[in-house]
Amino acid sequence: MAVSLSITTGAVAQDVTADTVVAKVGDTEITVGELIIARSMLPAQYAQFPDEVLFTGLVDQLVQQQLLADALETTPPSVIYTIQNEQRSLMAAQVIDDITQTSINQELLQEAYQDRFADAPETPEFRAAHLLVATEDEANAAKAQLDAGEAFADVAAAVSTDVTSANGGDLGWFGAGAMVEEFETAVMALEIDEISDPFETQFGWHIVTLTDQRARPAPTFEQVVQQLSAELQEAAVIAYLDELSAATTVERPEEGAFDPSVINQVELLD
Repeated sequence: MAVSLSITTGAVAQDVTADTVVAKVGDTEITVGELIIARSMLPAQYAQFPDEVLFTGLVDQLVQQQLLADALETTPPSVIYTIQNEQRSLMAAQVIDDITQTSINQELLQEAYQDRFADAPETPEFRAAHLLVATEDEANAAKAQLDAGEAFADVAAAVSTDVTSANGGDLGWFGAGAMVEEFETAVMALEIDEISDPFETQFGWHIVTLTDQRARPAPTFEQVVQQLSAELQEAAVIAYLDELSAATTVERPEEGAFDPSVINQVELLD
């Protein structure tokens, strides 16, 4: 159904629809709908211009484009294939938009939250500092300094090759899975303010100290509603695609049927 609106140009105002003709180039009509789409594709900075300036500018643009298009005696294959791809893409996007608008509601979001987060346990988080050196001997020497009472931050600043050395080795807060396994194991074995023995990871030799620990509660509904919405929308689109695929005969190229480099052969469009 065409959307009705009122356009004012000069002193004349009229009720129009998207199909209302605003200009003609030969036998080709240019409509309000085409102007609306052209306006929607302008960069954001064009919002500063008044409507009357944009209206006139867009009419001029579409007229000029039509004049040039009419001068083309035959439509090149590249244009034909581009139009086909764009039409396919736009139609697919419209279906996706329809699905995402209807696939979720507040009840489904609340159910997803209850399933995922409502009864989730608190998540342990750790704050630690570390120093990183290349060899075991260097790590043992640093550990001797720490055992002698030197402050961890001072030793880390002096010997660590990690970028955190500028902050005394402070790594900030992190949870399970954020660090490599050997590092995580070492941190979780410590009491607060305890310093580990040297240990090796793929990055080199470390010494770590646990500076604090806390339990992070499950997120609130408001904190994850956008994430849940995106997940439900994606699941709805995938489910609909599966449904369409099951009901439609789809033929794909057999392995080896085409040289993959064909996608680069733009000369085929000549």
